[in-house]
Amino acid sequence: QVQLVESGGGLVQPGGSLRLSCVASGSIRTINVMGWYRQAPGKQRELVARITSGGSTIYADSVKGRFTISRDNSKNTVYLQMNSLKPEDTAIYYCNGKILSLGGNFDYWGQGTQVAVSS
Repeated sequence: QVQLVESGGGLVQPGGSLRLSCVASGSIRTINVMGWYRQAPGKQRELVARITSGGSTIYADSVKGRFTISRDNSKNTVYLQMNSLKPEDTAIYYCNGKILSLGGNFDYWGQGTQVAVSS
């Protein structure tokens, strides 16, 4: 069994910053790609950023230059530093991990953390 737990969401004013964290725990053998997705009301879930075990990253065009994804492999943790936040960044942010566990290779999701950007 593998669990992903996010933290760090909240309410912030436009132009502000937040840092999201996601910790993976359980019967983990290898964590391959970890990423952040988001879903705004009435919209489909979309990729925000992801990072491989080797540190290669990709970002959605809408967050390039403002968001930074990083990971600490020793802690099975991925972070999302969000700067210069805009109202359109408001969404539930989900952590995703492509994880090889004792049960096999699967996609795992966290429960989500709410980010609201408003004055």
